[in-house]
Parts: sequence; structure tokens; C-alpha cells
Amino acid sequence: MRSDGKKGLITGICLLLGFVLFTFLIMTVDVRPMGQNGTDIGFAAINLWFHDLTGDHMLIYTITDWLGLVPIAICMCFGVLGLVQWIKRRRLFKVDIDIILLGVYYIIVILGYLIFEMIPINYRPIPINGYMEASYPSSTTLLVLSVMPTLKFQIDRRTDNKTVRTITTFFVVLFSAFMVIGRLIAGVHWLTDIIGSVLLSSGLYLIYRSTVLIIDSKKEKSNAIPA
Repeated sequence: MRSDGKKGLITGICLLLGFVLFTFLIMTVDVRPMGQNGTDIGFAAINLWFHDLTGDHMLIYTITDWLGLVPIAICMCFGVLGLVQWIKRRRLFKVDIDIILLGVYYIIVILGYLIFEMIPINYRPIPINGYMEASYPSSTTLLVLSVMPTLKFQIDRRTDNKTVRTITTFFVVLFSAFMVIGRLIAGVHWLTDIIGSVLLSSGLYLIYRSTVLIIDSKKEKSNAIPA
């Protein structure tokens, strides 16, 4: 398990570095003033081609926007779980370590979202309710792909019920796929916005998951040592 944790940690770090490199490339490669009000867009050729291919579908945008409340609800559920443990055990650090780390992880995801809202890399292909909005990385995609895998991870850790695990896995995979594809074809993001979100969310999740597995492994090793 510890080996898997280390491999996942290295992979997660590599994905984050890939996100940083990809962000740099977006700001420097094939940059043209082809966005809203002449704003610059990196990888302009492929982004414009993909947007022309998909067109705009505001119904899909609205559906996926509202469904973005699902991962928020999941975050709140785990927050309640942590709060209940805190109250029952009377000390914050008596809360399960994977839940504490999950809270830290969610905060990091939110901070990542806020940073890119304050420092726009580019703007959406079309205005939303008449306003220009930051587009990179896709916040909905980032939220979904950061949170939904943690639902499966936590369910797998907390129940041995195969039916519950299977249902959770199908839900997570289908919901995530629908949301990512929906944001892709809705026409409210550039292709590179989605790719950036996939890189960032995958890297962050793997680091969270791997950290928990490494801690688990250390605890198992510690418990196996005779007193």
C-alpha cells in the first residue's frame, strides 16, 4: 500500500507540474486576440476550431451548472461527518485523519478556484448573462473531478458492502463523465480550459489519496511492531 501511495504521490506531483507547464503554454503559444472584446486566447487555432465544432448550447450549460451543486453537497456531507466526530471525540485531532486531510484538500481546491478567478488566464468564448467571466481552468470541471473521486475513495474505505461500492462507482464515473462532456459541448469553455482542469484536479486528488494511503501504511507498520 505504501508503494502505491508513493507512486500515486509522484504521479500527482507530475500532473501538477504538467498543469503549470500547460498554463504557461496557454499564455505563450498561438496567442491571438480572438476572445470576447478582443481578449487573448492561447492555442487559438485548436480552441477556435473546437468551439466552432460544438457551438453554444445554453441548456446543457444550465443543466451542468445546477448539477455542480452535487459535489458541493458531497463536501458538506463530509464536513458534517467531521463535525460529528469532533463533537463526539471532543478534540479536533481525534477526527479521522483522512477526513481532516479531506477538509484541507477541499480548501486547497477552493483556493485554486479563487486564484484563477482573480487572475484570469483567459475569458469564456461567450458572455454569461451579459458579463465576461474567467474561463481557465473550468471551475465546474475542477470541482467535479476533485470531489467525486473522494466520494468513491471514502465509501470504499468505510464500507465492505459490495453493492454500495458498485453503485457509488457507477454514479461517480457516469456523473463525472456527463459533467465533463457537458461542459465540453456546452460551448461556454475553451477546450484548453477543460484540459487544464483535468490536469489540476487529477494531480490534487492523487496527492490527497496517496497521502492517506502512506499514513495508513505507516499506522499498519507501527501496529505490527511488538510492544
